Amino acid sequence: MQALDMPEFSPGSVWLVGAGPGDPGLLSLLGLHALQHADVVVYDALVDVRVLKLARTGALLEYAGKRGGRPSPRQRDISLRLVELARDGRRVLRLKGGDPFVFGRGGEEALALAGAGIPFRVVPGITSGIGGLAYAGIPVTHRDTNQSVTFVTGHGVTGDVPDGLDWEGIARGAPTVVFYMALKHLERIAGLLVAAGRAAGTPAAIVIRASTPEQKVLETTLGTAARDAAAAGLEPPALFVVGEVVRLRSGLDWLGAAEGRLLDADPLGVARHGPAESA
Repeated sequence: MQALDMPEFSPGSVWLVGAGPGDPGLLSLLGLHALQHADVVVYDALVDVRVLKLARTGALLEYAGKRGGRPSPRQRDISLRLVELARDGRRVLRLKGGDPFVFGRGGEEALALAGAGIPFRVVPGITSGIGGLAYAGIPVTHRDTNQSVTFVTGHGVTGDVPDGLDWEGIARGAPTVVFYMALKHLERIAGLLVAAGRAAGTPAAIVIRASTPEQKVLETTLGTAARDAAAAGLEPPALFVVGEVVRLRSGLDWLGAAEGRLLDADPLGVARHGPAESA
């Protein structure tokens, strides 16, 4: 690390760091550098405990996770806490799952820091919509299936499906669509896509706890995704991907193959591959 001439983590500053989708090996070197020097680590609910164990001895760990449907700190309070800690002269690491600027509200926190005159640095992370799907054996792009991809959040500030989305544009605009945090509203989201013109038989997959030892993958179709997820008892955090790229998983499930897991067949006869499942 010393040979890399890493930037100084100065007292009184805040680093907004993406921890990646879960696997601590996907943490960037800058992220590790921040963990080794931070006085305080303010971390999200989806940051893997193995990543937190990389924090330097004596660092204060503060939980500031936001989970849908559960008591959570308000975003304004989190931002004010970052300002308060920095003004106390601490090296403050705001550790967020995935990437801070991809549905992570890192932009809001950065604007609050800028408004308060607090120096900050943004350290991008591997977003789950790319890294998590790669661990599931699903590429977000492939030249034989798609040359574009759309990322959509499954819920907005109110916790419901975001208002104002152009569902026809989403349904027809990109062959591959990746939804973050969509499990709670999966039936409605799938229905809106079908109503907007996406075929109900389009391949789809739900990835639970991507890139962690608890990862599960359910292959389904757009029209049956909500029913299949409920039957399987799936719980968030989850990714929902729609598109022909899902079919490529039969040959690209490198994690499941490495672990020697068996395949689980669904009632429709479509193979479901789950590195954390057994037949």
